[in-house]
Amino acid sequence: MNELCKLEIFIPESHFKILQEVLKNCDAGHIGNYDMCLSFSKVKSTWRPLENTKPYIGTQGALSVEEELKVEVTCKLKDLEKIISAVKKIHPYEEPVINVLPLLGKFI
Repeated sequence: MNELCKLEIFIPESHFKILQEVLKNCDAGHIGNYDMCLSFSKVKSTWRPLENTKPYIGTQGALSVEEELKVEVTCKLKDLEKIISAVKKIHPYEEPVINVLPLLGKFI
């Protein structure tokens, strides 16, 4: 039995395939005899780059409204730091949104 969490990662659609590969290489989304298990959906997100930013999308001081993908994947809590570090290396945003949600069940 392993303690699990779910990651929510918001990323431009252009970077989905590389994110998928990184998650596979970190064994995120491995459930039983299946790997590469994740869900993704298009969402609209907003942000406003403040001073001293170099936004991948958007302009300093202006509100951005953009389509992104919300990727959801289950991973082992013990692998969390490794996965987040790997995701940050390929993520184009200065401040990627990566939410970590603890899961109550223990399985895998």
